[in-house]
Amino acid sequence: MKEFVLSKLGKLPDNIKDVFRRTKVDDLVCSQLRYRAPWEILLADISKDNVCVSGDACHPMTPDLGQGACSALEDGVVLAKCLAEAFSRSSIGDKCSEEEEYERIKMSLSKYAKERRWRAFDLVSTAYLVGHLQFTTEKVISFLRNKFLAPHLVTMLMKKATYDCGMLQAST
Repeated sequence: MKEFVLSKLGKLPDNIKDVFRRTKVDDLVCSQLRYRAPWEILLADISKDNVCVSGDACHPMTPDLGQGACSALEDGVVLAKCLAEAFSRSSIGDKCSEEEEYERIKMSLSKYAKERRWRAFDLVSTAYLVGHLQFTTEKVISFLRNKFLAPHLVTMLMKKATYDCGMLQAST
């Protein structure tokens, strides 16, 4: 495998090739790509009580969009906004009961799940579709992809990268 990778490095600078040359094969970790059917995102609970999932636990996707880490960062911003909003309703001096705090967290996570559900569904569905189109061996689909769909796919994929999850407010 190491020789195969080295043969594919082409005209990369030698210092980059050296990283691959010095890497021991035993140090490599190969993991299977995980996929979550888009309808599972719509139908399953991604938050329950005071627990939620985010990142790959919520929306594992194939790397065909290059949006996995970006969407995990989006999750973090949206989650932080939802939690901050829940706890900024009371003034700093006010204390809330443990039950009220629990309910605030629960509602925040529910809001987070509602806000992220459709974005996650969109990304996972698109990644699956793009992967299928890229690697299909079906002649008709390959022809349509190469002759007609390519310009539309590029436009669609660029729009996936422009998601505004809002601004985090600085605490005072």
